Amino acid sequence: MRTSSNPVFRNLPKQEGGGYATFGTATAGASQATQQFGQPGTQPEPYRTGPTTRAMTIDDVVTKTGITLGVLSITAIISYLLVDSNTDLAAPFVIGGGLVGLGLVLFATFGRKMDNKAIVLAYAVAEGFFLGALSFMFTSIEFGGVGGSTLIAQAVLGTFGVFFGMLVVYKTGAIRVTPRLTRMIVGALIGVVVLALGNLVASFFTAGGLGLRDGGTVAIIFSLVCIGIAAFSFLLDFDQADQLIRAQAPEKAAWGVALGLTITLVWLYVEILRLLSYFNND
Repeated sequence: MRTSSNPVFRNLPKQEGGGYATFGTATAGASQATQQFGQPGTQPEPYRTGPTTRAMTIDDVVTKTGITLGVLSITAIISYLLVDSNTDLAAPFVIGGGLVGLGLVLFATFGRKMDNKAIVLAYAVAEGFFLGALSFMFTSIEFGGVGGSTLIAQAVLGTFGVFFGMLVVYKTGAIRVTPRLTRMIVGALIGVVVLALGNLVASFFTAGGLGLRDGGTVAIIFSLVCIGIAAFSFLLDFDQADQLIRAQAPEKAAWGVALGLTITLVWLYVEILRLLSYFNND
């Protein structure tokens, strides 16, 4: 199984069997099955689901991802309205929501509890408070924002536009997920994380740090790179979900897929919102 750039997907149950999937094309699925399971004629053993469980389907992935995003969106709206009525809540919501969300992801990843419904929905709530407050700060003049909520609508449309665009790219096989592509995306992801951390540390000593988040040319380029990496990460996430379906993973594994996709969507939304704020500040 190819490794996803998303750490949540990397720790989902490993596939052991055949079956079929519905994310990609039949040709792509056959090629991937041959690479993973060997030549036709060999019948690897699928997941053994208990008598009361069933195998995961694409409908499970769509439903659970939709529920997770729904909880996140409702919480984000509540967070935005609360901060709008009391701006002192902005920093606690951003810092608290971000840290809680990160803690839940780390706990789910290293504790191998990615398919735990409670953890996934708790993450959605935490990130909802984070995104709602952060969105307000990006658009509020009081926090140096550009004013108005149009920016948020543009960022949401851009995020889902990229998501569905990459889904079409994956489904049509326009870009094939190969081990080389996976290594490139994972390497690029590690690179931007290191740069972001370096910029954060540098900001403690120099105004603007390394210039990756100050709205200048370097910052714009860095955000574009992050958006590109997040977009390509969807291909790996789709492929991982595809393989779990083909391996007949238990139905509850769809919660782990939902968590992984939500993490990538949150990252992409923040980067698009940040990039739009740069252009609107000019």
